[in-house]
Amino acid sequence: MSDVFDRAQELELAQREAALAAHAAARKPQGESLTHCIGCGGEIPLERRLAVIGCTRCARCQSRHEKEHP
Repeated sequence: MSDVFDRAQELELAQREAALAAHAAARKPQGESLTHCIGCGGEIPLERRLAVIGCTRCARCQSRHEKEHP
């Protein structure tokens, strides 16, 4: 009987991992990071550009953008 539950748990785990991977791939930024923010025009620090591939906004503008466009 436990085999049925074990297989169901394995299937559920595999489906969850596949869904998380698909979500991450869909939200993955494309291209290189910009040197200046598209929101305010300020310079984006090198550390942020290296940490977030494809970043286009400074942290302040990105935070504002995420609040306005959930």
